[in-house]
Amino acid sequence: MITVDKAPLGLQDADLGLLTDLYQLTMAACYVGEGIADKTASFELFVRHLPEHYGYLIAMGLEEALTYLETLHFTPEHVEALQKTRIFDQAPGEFWQRLTALKFSGTVWAVPPGTAIFANEPLLRVEAPLWQAQLVETFLLNTINYQTLIATRAARLRDVAGDDAILLEFGTRRAFSPQGAVWAAKAALAGGLNATSNVLAALQLGEKPSGTMAHALVMAIAALAGSEDEAFAAFQQYFPNAPLLIDTFDTVKAAQRLADRVQNQQMTVTGVRLDSGDLAQLSQQVRGLLPDIKIFASGDLDEWAIAELQQRGASIDGYGLGTKLVTGAPVNGVYKLVEIDGQPTCKRSSHKATYPGKKQIFRRYDDQGQFTGDRLGLATEAPGDTETPLLTCVMANGQRQYDPESLSTLRQRTRTSVNALPSSLRQLNGAPSTPVDISPALQDLQRHVFSQTSP
Repeated sequence: MITVDKAPLGLQDADLGLLTDLYQLTMAACYVGEGIADKTASFELFVRHLPEHYGYLIAMGLEEALTYLETLHFTPEHVEALQKTRIFDQAPGEFWQRLTALKFSGTVWAVPPGTAIFANEPLLRVEAPLWQAQLVETFLLNTINYQTLIATRAARLRDVAGDDAILLEFGTRRAFSPQGAVWAAKAALAGGLNATSNVLAALQLGEKPSGTMAHALVMAIAALAGSEDEAFAAFQQYFPNAPLLIDTFDTVKAAQRLADRVQNQQMTVTGVRLDSGDLAQLSQQVRGLLPDIKIFASGDLDEWAIAELQQRGASIDGYGLGTKLVTGAPVNGVYKLVEIDGQPTCKRSSHKATYPGKKQIFRRYDDQGQFTGDRLGLATEAPGDTETPLLTCVMANGQRQYDPESLSTLRQRTRTSVNALPSSLRQLNGAPSTPVDISPALQDLQRHVFSQTSP
């Protein structure tokens, strides 16, 4: 059995160099053997199609991508473990020397996190020696695809729920991994949610974690002490401002008893959470009994469920979002070579053809700051009078040019970006095709490369 270290199977910061697909390493070895490893290559990360029903995506994950590039390395132990696989027996010796001496030296261009983007628009471009640019593909796709998905879902949830709703991220137990849970929490907050129940993520981000209680506490104390009210009283003794979960047995009866105790000044209730049943009807009944408290709802909710609750007149102040926020239809970002050694290149496969050359996104706004369309053009093109280039240099020759941004900055950029979009792109279903124009220069280059490329 081949092992890297004796730590449990999982993500260790020191092993991030190995967190890649095998073919990234085999291709890098081939580039070294063929003498082309140091040819300057440009790869762009983009999506061919938006997920179904989505009118936009919110770019996210840049900070983690840059941190990875800054710290990427291979230890002698990594090299030894790779050699023991015998997969690389024919690889040139220089390949191992390059791995142990690796320090990413490339330049990276990216759109600001929190920016709305569309199909075929690069979220990020890597310009680096070919072998380095190839090695980093897997990690970049992993972090940017996932965080972009979560940030987009969060932005859509905020757009539907409105600015006043309290939106809480509860997805840690449903995220695809512990690392994914932390990334999901951050991306959800950056996309517009108020808080997360993930303690580690919240504290690392300088935020206060938020949550209530589980049914287990109510059942345990009720069974031992004889009543649900004893569970509420016990929890309030230690956490007097936390919402109470009132649907373990009978939601309306629990709310009635709480209302009686509030009226008799026996207790103060700040909020309750509903996690099952007909949330619209129950919230209305609870509001009638406890008119001055916050009512939270949870239970496999998404933007469509919130929209339906609103249409039915639900009386809900906040939502806990978990499973459907951190899972669901993926963002299928791809990472494709667009230029090598100054020569533009593209893929010609049926339904997967790409645009060649290094590109820029030119965004247009009207006088009121509303989005009117994008032009995808070559990086060498100049912006028009009403256009703003979106891709900026965030790393030059391996040196970071982008400072980490606060969650409040990311939240505000996300909300501003979404608010600037027309309502047609913000609707939950049937959003129209992406409003992106392809510049004549880019179209001409694609035709030229197609005509010059031999199968």
